[in-house]
Amino acid sequence: MTTEYKGIKASNGIAIGTIYLFNRVEVVVDDSKIDESMVDDEKKRVKAAIDDYINELNDTNGANEAQINIANAHKELLQDPYFSDTIDAKIAKEFKNSELALNETINEMVEIMSQIDDEYLKERASDYKDIGYQLMYKLKGIKPKDLSLIEKGSIVISKELTPSDTSNMNKENVIGFATDLGGKTSHTSIIAQTLDIPALVGMQDISSKVKGGEKAIIDGDEGIIILDPSDDLIAEYEIKVKEQKEKRERLQEVKDKEAITSDGKKVEVSANIGNIEDLKIAINNGCDGVGLFRTELLYMESDHFPTEEEQFEVYKEATQMLGEKPLIIRTLDIGGDKGLDYFNFPVEDNPFLGYRAIRLCLDREDIFITQLKALMRASAFGNLKIMIPMIINITEFKRTLELIDEIKKEFDENGVDYNKDLEVGIMIETPASVFMADKFIKYVDFFSIGTNDLSQYTLAVDRGNENISELYSNYNPAVLRAIKRVIDESHKAGKWTGMCGQFASDTQATKLLLGLGLDEFSASSAKIAEVKDTIIKSSQKEEEEFANALLDIESPEEVEEKVKKHNWSNASLY
Repeated sequence: MTTEYKGIKASNGIAIGTIYLFNRVEVVVDDSKIDESMVDDEKKRVKAAIDDYINELNDTNGANEAQINIANAHKELLQDPYFSDTIDAKIAKEFKNSELALNETINEMVEIMSQIDDEYLKERASDYKDIGYQLMYKLKGIKPKDLSLIEKGSIVISKELTPSDTSNMNKENVIGFATDLGGKTSHTSIIAQTLDIPALVGMQDISSKVKGGEKAIIDGDEGIIILDPSDDLIAEYEIKVKEQKEKRERLQEVKDKEAITSDGKKVEVSANIGNIEDLKIAINNGCDGVGLFRTELLYMESDHFPTEEEQFEVYKEATQMLGEKPLIIRTLDIGGDKGLDYFNFPVEDNPFLGYRAIRLCLDREDIFITQLKALMRASAFGNLKIMIPMIINITEFKRTLELIDEIKKEFDENGVDYNKDLEVGIMIETPASVFMADKFIKYVDFFSIGTNDLSQYTLAVDRGNENISELYSNYNPAVLRAIKRVIDESHKAGKWTGMCGQFASDTQATKLLLGLGLDEFSASSAKIAEVKDTIIKSSQKEEEEFANALLDIESPEEVEEKVKKHNWSNASLY
């Protein structure tokens, strides 16, 4: 009997194939204590396992760029002194054996990352889980299962797929996958997007619904998997698969083109990144620049506040890689849900509304100045722009500009190069910055809308709260009106507005945002070509008329339905 199950869309596309059920080798962790005489040997066991895994990661023969980036990310985590020191401390001070010390450390790191509200950072928990599996297998002498011998036309279903699992897949034979766990921004999702195969994550219990060997259709566009489809349904989806192939071929041709509408409006389509590895993927996918470089990863992956020189080298490399293309770097957005092992944040009842981002930076100007100096020095090597997060009043921004001016004077006196015309903008992510947009625009060079927080704060909805998640919607008319106001105020002043929130990656919303007047889309790398394709096929004037009409609608459900119909009717013309 034909059955259908919904999941979170991780990678678009459609595939028709056969289910392969993948179950991980489960291990039982030895929880016995050791005596002091065994400490050194247990430390050596852990070091040997880490060294062995690093050697495996160094062997990138035949790997694609995304897999190499994942290997590099894992090596960074493995080589982090905090990681190995924590394991060693549990062995030496608490007399825990190597397995138990490793397991507890991994669980602690996963817990820390899982509590972070930023989806990009939250999904780094999967990297720690993956590392934990690989090291535990080595400690126990277990050869892990892999997906290298899988049959052609397989749709892999599993409770969870780690980056290592996906890296080992036979790419010629796997045509899609679905998992119980995982999120849109996990490395597993990124792999699926890079391989251009449909994938669903967060399906809760799909692995318990199948036995393996069933005929199935995975529809990454609609976020569904269909088990035992009828012949008529298969025939219907075979037509969609053909159309999909034609679209993919077109997007490959589009990705490096300029995004210019049919009536002549040029739009930048940039990428959101967290490190240099992300930037490599973005460039390969045809980005016009970077609309958001999250610098907090530099701080979170260190055991100390990164020095000016350490930061400068990273910012300089990114700037040089992009050349004349813009690189918008967000200053430190730490605090709230993102902590640091080497800095004691105050205990707060509501940290999301507390001591974080620009508030921390202006309180600890020594930390802020170090970053600003590194950024300004790097600006000499390309088109770098600075973006300040979580701004709610003019005073905060004016003080930031004062600090920048002080650094400029110091640099001028000492002959340090920097871009004299350095642009500084702010993220619009609070209702306060929306209401004061007409005042802010007098002082800033640009706006970039962070819809993740803006929607959350505007609607008073915790987007991570499953009990009320249905209330969180970027399509809420209140959010759309906020976006429109910000864009209009920037245009009145002859300046521009971009968007670096998740909404910019929602290709269903591309026409809507274009119609609202958005000048720059900063999206996930995997969405760049599709956003460009939609813009190129659109008329700015027509989309403006459509978007303005939506602003009078009362419910988010009606807005989203009209957007879907509008997109479908336009798509039928091509």
